[in-house]
Amino acid sequence: MSEPREPRAPQGQAGAPQGRPDEKAALRLGTRRSKLAMAQSGLVAQAVSQVTGRPVELVEITTYGDTSREHLAQIGGTGVFVTALREALLLGEIDFAVHSLKDLPTGQPDEFVLAAVPLREDPRDVLVARDGLRFEELPDGARVGTGSPRRMAQLNAYARNHGMTIETVAIRGNVDTRIGYVRSGELDAVVLAAAGLGRLGRIEDVTDFLSVDTVLPAPGQGALAIECAADNADLVAALGELDDPFTRAAVTAERSLLAALEAGCSAPVGALADLLADGQIVKEMRLRGVVGTTDGTTLVQLSTTGPVPETHDQAMALGRELAAEMLAKGAAGLMGERAH
Repeated sequence: MSEPREPRAPQGQAGAPQGRPDEKAALRLGTRRSKLAMAQSGLVAQAVSQVTGRPVELVEITTYGDTSREHLAQIGGTGVFVTALREALLLGEIDFAVHSLKDLPTGQPDEFVLAAVPLREDPRDVLVARDGLRFEELPDGARVGTGSPRRMAQLNAYARNHGMTIETVAIRGNVDTRIGYVRSGELDAVVLAAAGLGRLGRIEDVTDFLSVDTVLPAPGQGALAIECAADNADLVAALGELDDPFTRAAVTAERSLLAALEAGCSAPVGALADLLADGQIVKEMRLRGVVGTTDGTTLVQLSTTGPVPETHDQAMALGRELAAEMLAKGAAGLMGERAH
C-alpha cells in the first residue's frame, strides 16, 4: 500500500446528496465476499482510515460472478464481478468499492470515478504444482488448470516451443478450490496470480514464479481500483491520496491496449507496462502485449517503448499505438468473439 500518512481532518460533505454519512461516521467499503476480496479490501480499509481519520467498515456484496458456476467467458467476462458493487454505490448502500483492476471493464461510466489506483503488487502469474515442480519440470502430458484463455494461450505456446506436452484444463473457483485440485491429484498444477496469493498470505504455496517473458499477465493484474461516486468530491479527494501515479499510468496503458483490441475481459490478451530506469532515474515506459489462440499455435507479441506518460491521454495513446501494430499483425483474428 502507500506509505502511511498522518491522518488528516476529514472535510465536510457540503453539497453531498442526502443519505451520505456525516464526517464522523464510518465509511462503508463495498467488497465481494471471497476470501481474497475481503483480504485486499481489509488492506485498503486500513489505508483509507489513515488518510481520512474515519473508521471504515466492510459491506459484503454478492455478485453474479460469485454465484454462477459457468466459466467466466460464458457469462460475460470478469465484469460480472463489478456490476453489483456499482449498483450498491448508485443506491448509496456503500461509499466506495474496491475491485481487482483486471476485473474492471475498460469503459468507465461517467457516474463513477477511479479515485485511486494504489501501488501495484507483483503482477506475475505463478505455478502451484505437485511435488514442488517448476513449470519446465512438469512431466509430459501434465494437466495444468486455469480459467484464463490468456494463460492457456501462452502456456501452450511456451510448452510447444520448448518441446513440452501439457494439457490445459479450464477450472473455476476460489484459491483454495483451485489449489485443492493439485493437492487431490486431479491436476498436476494450477496457475494463479502472485498478487492474490500474496494478499492471502499463501506465497509459500508457489512452486514457480512465471517470468513475464513466459506469460504476460492480464492488463491491470496485481493492481487494485478504488472506485466511488463521481459527485462525492470530498471522498474522491481523500481517496486520491492513496493513488500511485506510476501504477496508474502503467495500468491505463495496459487497459487502453485491451480496449483498442476490442477485447473483452475474457479474451486471451496479456499486457504489461513497466518502467525502465537508468540508475535511479526513470527514463521510459515499455508496454508489451500478446494475443493468441488458446491452443498456443499462433501468438502475436509486440512491445513499444516511449517517454513515461505524464497524463491520462498519453498513457491511453501508448496502448492504442501498440494495439494498432498488433492488429496490423493479425491480432484481431486470434481473439474469438469480439466484444461490442
